[in-house]
Amino acid sequence: MNKERLRNFIGGEWVDSRATEILQVRNPALDAVIAEVPMSTQQEVEQAVEAAREAFPEWRRTPPVSRARYLLRLIELLEANFDSLSRTQSTEHGKTVDESRGETRRGIENVEVAAGIPSLMMGYNLQDIASGIDEYVIREPLGVFACIPPFNFPFMVPLWFIPYAVATGNTFVVKPSPSVPMSQVRLHELMDEAGFPPGVVNLVHGGADAANVLLEHPVIKGVTFVGSSKVGRHIYRKCGETGKRAIVQGAAKNFLVVMPDADIDGTIASMLTSFYGNSGQRCLSGANAIVVGNDDAFYKKFLDAFIDAAAAIKVGNGLEEGIQMGPLQSRDKKERVVGYIEQGVKEGALLRLDGRKIRIEGNYPETCFLNPTVFEHVTTEMTIGKEEIFGPVACFMRAENLDAAIDMIHRIPYGNAASIYTNNGAWAREFEYRVQAGNIGINIGIVAPMAFFPFSGAKESFFGVLHGQGQEVVRFFTESKVVIRRWL
Repeated sequence: MNKERLRNFIGGEWVDSRATEILQVRNPALDAVIAEVPMSTQQEVEQAVEAAREAFPEWRRTPPVSRARYLLRLIELLEANFDSLSRTQSTEHGKTVDESRGETRRGIENVEVAAGIPSLMMGYNLQDIASGIDEYVIREPLGVFACIPPFNFPFMVPLWFIPYAVATGNTFVVKPSPSVPMSQVRLHELMDEAGFPPGVVNLVHGGADAANVLLEHPVIKGVTFVGSSKVGRHIYRKCGETGKRAIVQGAAKNFLVVMPDADIDGTIASMLTSFYGNSGQRCLSGANAIVVGNDDAFYKKFLDAFIDAAAAIKVGNGLEEGIQMGPLQSRDKKERVVGYIEQGVKEGALLRLDGRKIRIEGNYPETCFLNPTVFEHVTTEMTIGKEEIFGPVACFMRAENLDAAIDMIHRIPYGNAASIYTNNGAWAREFEYRVQAGNIGINIGIVAPMAFFPFSGAKESFFGVLHGQGQEVVRFFTESKVVIRRWL
């Protein structure tokens, strides 16, 4: 892929940025520059917001069924460009092309659900709330919304929000991560081709400064964010100060609980994908595995089998078929994970599989690569047991019983997801009922909700009331107007 200077998409036009600060977009597998991204000026961010503001009145008056037709055209274009979109994700992020295909599919599914907006946006009514008086609720769009997405799912995460926002009659501004901006450029090119009216969707590149312009801009009615809890807390606070709605998905430390009756082979296959899929760079990745019970033989058999399977994972360039794990997205992200591995050793955890010993399929620079790592004898007091590592590191713990395992889960401030592996319905129900996490898996390693269900979260993993995807995000992007009428 030739190196290119990325442009902003404002008011239906692709425009060059006047920014003097330019960052490099790198392919982490090749450790090579593939594009340049401008850190847009405050004026350019404001121009994107103004374009969205100007487009809103006419777009709001467009009937929902007509707005949905733009999404139907977009779906056709997304399907026609499915492979190229997936390869762009792998090129700039490093994930395997199969993982990118899954990301593309999940993004398209959100557009498909949003295309049903004539039904999803319906209000409700009641005749004769009093004699001769009727009351009803209308769901109305609010105006301009913005999205500040993460680096780990550069194509999919904005699609948790964009199609629902525009389907309900709002207009939108996306500021993608400067590490992985190309996927959003490709998406907006297709939205442009689908014929969305100028200003309905806008793309402006930049970093924290650009994000803060969106957070402080009085025209912006709400912000959607996925990223770290530290940044998320700042965004949620800023939205509160300026009266904006907010959906803020934060960090995670997800537990996978293995009960004594779990099927070893099936559970390990599921857990490998959870811990090492996307190189561990996702908020639904497994982080801590708790093996429950005092059966030392079962624990040893399970852990040894898990380590053997993890060591056999093929690591390499994600664009090559058959590769099971790609690199970390950047050098600094790899160094961060290496720091956690070193800290785990320092704090006394037993390093059973050292991912710092690089084994790559093919001749590629090791700059961003790590291999799967496995620790045991980890506790929730250790740094690697309580902080989000965001890399291919599995931490094994033991608990005497399910009560003890749930207690360990609740010691951690995050509550994004938790899973249990068992064939015992009573254990599964107890886990589902008691565990304080937004997404619960029963014999599921990656608890990723479908587009017609909300992507939930709890505790320090989520700030807000309504979640992305499905009916909840439709409510987020609309205001309930109550009308009470009587005819004399």
